[in-house]
Amino acid sequence: MTHIEVEGLTKTFGDTVALEDVSFEVPEGEFVIVLGVSGSGKSTLLRSMSGLLSTTEGQIRIDGEPMREPRPEIAMIFQQHNIIGDMTAYSNALSGGVHRSGFLSSVLQFQDEEEKYRALEALETVGLLEESEQKARRMSGGQQQRVGIARALVQRPNVLLADEPVASLDPGSAQDVMKYLREASKDRGLTTFCSLHQVNIARKFGQRFIGLRDGHKVFDGYREELTIDAIDEIYGDIDTDGMFVSGRDARGEPTEEVAKP
Repeated sequence: MTHIEVEGLTKTFGDTVALEDVSFEVPEGEFVIVLGVSGSGKSTLLRSMSGLLSTTEGQIRIDGEPMREPRPEIAMIFQQHNIIGDMTAYSNALSGGVHRSGFLSSVLQFQDEEEKYRALEALETVGLLEESEQKARRMSGGQQQRVGIARALVQRPNVLLADEPVASLDPGSAQDVMKYLREASKDRGLTTFCSLHQVNIARKFGQRFIGLRDGHKVFDGYREELTIDAIDEIYGDIDTDGMFVSGRDARGEPTEEVAKP
């Protein structure tokens, strides 16, 4: 398990400020959901934490070590899955160990038995063991994302970063993906960050929440602190119809808690 510190993180792209002076600390094993509208800085934050983006100012430390480049103990799950459609679910999952076995051995599946067992175990974790020989392109979007989670688990990470993993999924599939992501994180004791915009799904699966707005951190707290006022602070004046919270909609009116369409 891994402890994370973000201190004074600023990231600019030319004249555009994507993140400004963002700081927080996360103990090992915590499941954190990053909330905010599109363009609030969620993806920039996660990509900076993964080492895919360099910081303009500030520092990210993983177990006290500054983060300067991608590291195998930090796995990233992307919105668009990034899996290979003509490969089976098993082959895609197995490719998560490429940094240990090498590219050629990974393509030819020359990994040792332990690595192959790890891929099957990861598919079982996300409920896809029986579909392990199915071509990825024949799977639903939710199943493909679960293959992406399995591939990340085969990497044997200490930190799991998921960038809008359910943004393109229907509500039912989104719930399934988040359930398996949460269970995998808990079972393996992973420190996990997941960016979302659906408040009701976030509240159902999140442990701690960080809210971004225009590149600034405007909220950092736990489920009972994620009130209507806190949501207003994160989302501002946008139309929040459908983002249901604790039996009330975003305007505070009673409703049933269902997924955002």
